Amino acid sequence: MTLASFISWFTGAFVFGIVIMLGCVGETLTEKSGNLNLGVPGIMYLGGISSLSAVFMTQLRVREMIAEAAAVFVEAGNRAQEWVPETGLLKFLTQPVTSAITVKGAEASYRVFFDFNGWIGVVIAIVAALIGAAFGGLIYSFLTVTLRANQNVTGLTLTIFGSGVANFFGGSLNKLAGGVGQISVATTSTAFRTSFPWISTAFGKVSELLFNYGFFSYIAIVIAIIAHIYLNKTRHGLNLRAVGENPATADAAGINVTKYKYLATCIGAAISGLGGLYFVMDYIKGTWANDGSIESLGWLAVALVIFTKWKPINAIWGAFVFGLCYWVYLYMPQGVSEILAELFGVQKISHLQSLYKMLPYIVTIIVLIITSLRKKRENQPPQSLGLSYFREDR
Repeated sequence: MTLASFISWFTGAFVFGIVIMLGCVGETLTEKSGNLNLGVPGIMYLGGISSLSAVFMTQLRVREMIAEAAAVFVEAGNRAQEWVPETGLLKFLTQPVTSAITVKGAEASYRVFFDFNGWIGVVIAIVAALIGAAFGGLIYSFLTVTLRANQNVTGLTLTIFGSGVANFFGGSLNKLAGGVGQISVATTSTAFRTSFPWISTAFGKVSELLFNYGFFSYIAIVIAIIAHIYLNKTRHGLNLRAVGENPATADAAGINVTKYKYLATCIGAAISGLGGLYFVMDYIKGTWANDGSIESLGWLAVALVIFTKWKPINAIWGAFVFGLCYWVYLYMPQGVSEILAELFGVQKISHLQSLYKMLPYIVTIIVLIITSLRKKRENQPPQSLGLSYFREDR
């Protein structure tokens, strides 16, 4: 394997890992409260489509405002390319671009060198993703905590609901944008993929490996660290863990079990939704894909929770390991593949790709077996995980 191939494999695994790491951290926080939310894929869908829809619709309206202003500018005897927003809201919402864009007005189209401000889009996308995903968590909490519905069934239903809603609106946005694959929020996606200046190039190959990613990648790592500190070093975090281990005892100690379950599930869902946001804005560069990619990554995030033994800090390196395993089929040396093909009696080396793609799940199963055999309490899931709490049964 060449150095260039290794760097490509490493960076691909890093970006891939950020998506499932956010899903894993959010689900870990939820499961620490005793709620087993298998709706992570659906919640990531809701986070992704909420962010994309909010940014796209805002961008569409800003471009309409640009077209209206450009029309007035042209009617005054000027050329549209010379138009510059001078004051007010439009100046705040736009930024200069190097290549002219075409904006459609009521009577004509105009080519201007200003477009929707990508950093405004970043704020809108994050807020929309948090709200959309937290709403999914609220639905789950109401059904499982208040109505005491079966957690497994509710989670799976939430996955179906989230994917259906997201793909419906994703298809609608594609039609609004002019067809499949036409939807794009390029300026916002570019802002998300902006790396930190200087350090992204200062150390050569080291910078290329570790510091040449969008700023949100490092925010995701900080979120994982904060979640770890919260669960292990704060009173509220310890109360949450107590609720997940034995809600009856926690209730008897004066801890509001319902409150902790609701907050942990909604906040955990919001964090998982940021994984969908990152997938849409960074991983596929500001468009929408109906190929089920988010759903498959959501299930990987659930598997990663087990792999990391319910510890958010482990999600940082665990997600990267999953990323390496997931993309290994593209970078496996030819010699190794030939040996494996002969060992398993496979006629074509390309057929081994399906086996390579199983690696993250195989690793998870191995870790689960080892963890179960060791029976260390700190490596086990919360005792009341997946069980509804009935106060009357205390």
